[in-house]
Amino acid sequence: MVPVGFSGTAPAGRGGAAPRPPRRGGGCAPARPGAPFRADARAVVNAVNDPEDRVLRAAVEGGVPYVDITRWTARMQRAVTVATLLGPTAPVLLSSAWMGGVSSLVAASLAADLGGAEQVEIAVRWDMADRSGADSVEFMDRLGVGFEVVDGGRRRIAGPLTEARTVVIGGAPVRVARIDTPEQFTLPLTLATSTAATRIGFSSPAATRALLALRGTGFFHWAGGERWAPARRALLHSPGEGGTAQLRIDVSHGGRSRTATVTDARGQGHLTAVGAFLGLHRVLGTDGAAPPQGVVFPEQHPDPVAAAARLADHGVRVELDRAGTGAAA
Repeated sequence: MVPVGFSGTAPAGRGGAAPRPPRRGGGCAPARPGAPFRADARAVVNAVNDPEDRVLRAAVEGGVPYVDITRWTARMQRAVTVATLLGPTAPVLLSSAWMGGVSSLVAASLAADLGGAEQVEIAVRWDMADRSGADSVEFMDRLGVGFEVVDGGRRRIAGPLTEARTVVIGGAPVRVARIDTPEQFTLPLTLATSTAATRIGFSSPAATRALLALRGTGFFHWAGGERWAPARRALLHSPGEGGTAQLRIDVSHGGRSRTATVTDARGQGHLTAVGAFLGLHRVLGTDGAAPPQGVVFPEQHPDPVAAAARLADHGVRVELDRAGTGAAA
């Protein structure tokens, strides 16, 4: 078997390492920008930040199927441009939507049931007790930067940690506010979504209140440089022994709604790794459908319902509410 390369270390969750295909051979990271890999690879999953696009370029130029789970929106948009200009001959799956593309994949499965997705609302509950690496809170660096969203079919700039509301996630109310995530950019393009919003809240209500208060003081604007990066990230990066990853996805279309609550007792690292694992099968065409061509996003899976159902194979619970109830204002 030709090995699958992992750029960086794939996240591990509580209770053991995340699922991964067999691997043998040498390292897969390129020795210099644009250089070929040092070992033959059947596919590459990029699980660490690649700010200079070295791994992306090497995979595309080498004709190696590629999955990326690390990019915030602006870097993902650049990756689309870089990969497209290089003319990929193997699939390039940019799966940086929340938790390795899980949020987008589940949204697409609900949309398939409804026949479309006019509105997609995603709410994330961040467990303060969860294990996490430094990159997991890199979104803190974006909390002083406005981002483009589609709302009611119109594009506008949204502010981080604004438009707060309370939703019920896993039976408990969670105060959530907007953050910049790639699915808010891709869903209007892929599913013709006229409103796409992702919000985040924390298992500690005090932490949520503190962040919203800091946003109100302008902290994330005047403390936006590299000098303040450790202070920003320290607000949330205090990894514990392990927590539970949860998110809620609401999709509405044609006057009907569907809600899914995704729960992974092994935490966000495991859930992200499961998303990457499903993405790997997608680019290899080993998930029951032919591999895609060119640059794609997770919600473009030809059978998202079947793909989302595979989450259960890895211990991830998806609870469906066909009435779409449970939200609070």
